[in-house]
Amino acid sequence: MVEKKCKDMVKKAKSNRLADIRKLWELWKSDPDAVDPDLGNFNEYGLSFDYVAPNTFNDQRRGYWRYQISYGGPSEEIRFYGEMTEKYSAVLDRAEFWYLDWFDGAKSRLAGKDHELAQEIFNDFAGCGTLHATHQASLRE
Repeated sequence: MVEKKCKDMVKKAKSNRLADIRKLWELWKSDPDAVDPDLGNFNEYGLSFDYVAPNTFNDQRRGYWRYQISYGGPSEEIRFYGEMTEKYSAVLDRAEFWYLDWFDGAKSRLAGKDHELAQEIFNDFAGCGTLHATHQASLRE
């Protein structure tokens, strides 16, 4: 049996995860305490949200915010590339879904409705201070 590479699985994984996130996000917007019986609450869905400073990894010149959905093998995350403009304001350039497994990884850029969802979440994280706080925390490490 031939094992599939991340590039063979990234699109399906992205579709599945974004469907979950979209469902939870819409539920959260209507009631932040609402819980989906299968998925839980948006605030509890992901594992972490942090800022990965430039040069943390080889060949990584630019920093990004990482919404880590799962970890281990495989791992899934959304990377938000943008710039802080003020303490509670930021501009999103692009967002990517990453599917990572041991010594392998693949990404798929978010476009259309998927990018709009990422933009909305990014704006919310900026507005409540999460982007600023995680960015500042990375500078202290």
